[in-house]
Amino acid sequence: MKDAVVRARIASDLKEEAEEVFEELGLTTTEAIRMFLAQVRLRRGMPFSITLNTDNDDLLVGGAMRQSALDSVYDD
Repeated sequence: MKDAVVRARIASDLKEEAEEVFEELGLTTTEAIRMFLAQVRLRRGMPFSITLNTDNDDLLVGGAMRQSALDSVYDD
């Protein structure tokens, strides 16, 4: 029996963009939420991987900047 209501405040652009995807998939937002909750129950957790950003962001900087940062570690 469907007797519980889920309410959430989200950004309107997020809702609109997600609904466009659901429509392409032939789903309503309600059906997508039901599928998400069913997967949470089935997997006993989130149905996708959740990770934290690492502190290795400095590895993504350009070569000269990275070299300068490395050199500063060894400067006396």
